[in-house]
Amino acid sequence: MADVSPDPARARELEERLRAVRTRISSAALSAGRDEPALVVVTKYFPASDVRILAALGVTDVGENRDQEAAAKAAELQDLDLAWHFIGQLQTNKARSVVRYAHSVHSVDRLPLITALGKAVTAEQERRAAAGMGARGDLHCFLQFTLDAGADPASAGRGGALPGDAAHLAEACAATEGLRLAGVMAVAPLGADPAGAFERLLSISAEVRAVDPAASAVSAGMSADLEEAVAAGATHLRIGSDVLGPRPAVR
Repeated sequence: MADVSPDPARARELEERLRAVRTRISSAALSAGRDEPALVVVTKYFPASDVRILAALGVTDVGENRDQEAAAKAAELQDLDLAWHFIGQLQTNKARSVVRYAHSVHSVDRLPLITALGKAVTAEQERRAAAGMGARGDLHCFLQFTLDAGADPASAGRGGALPGDAAHLAEACAATEGLRLAGVMAVAPLGADPAGAFERLLSISAEVRAVDPAASAVSAGMSADLEEAVAAGATHLRIGSDVLGPRPAVR
């Protein structure tokens, strides 16, 4: 179904919220003496009409956590020039769907997923060629790591590989056709000092860059800790609630 005209009140609200977040990012970057990182606005549970408003306000990078929702939005908004970032935990059986629209996946945390994504990109290239469509670019892959000390990825709610697996995963991703090793991603543990957590992530990033020096991206920082992430050197911030407001009720 096509989008209706944006609600003027909602458009003003999003403009104000986005301006406030951009001001925070600019101030943090100025304090850290560095360039501003990319802003990925996380729009999970919010309608495609909000994404259209944000695109008109200059947002080019959109994050989603669930494939079903992301695929529907990407299809509805294909007239817009947007880069879709998949940032949620990803099952291998969803790889083929995700590569149809995603520019990046920020939650690559295990070898079977790397294999599945590589095969999915190959299949997608074949599908596009058969349909007379242009080829897609390599899928940008951020390796996600847990920063909880002693955490077991099998039981950690936020997912992520163990830091000790960094080199192994990086080598596998870099060697897989159709994938581009972008860098690393992590979420600061609940109740922990985000600055210390992001410092640990930068150490992991160095191990990944030892495999591929071009894999310098660092996806870190959300609404509550974006200043600490900017100070630590994050290249991508994943901001949701501070731009879009309270999450709507999930039906």
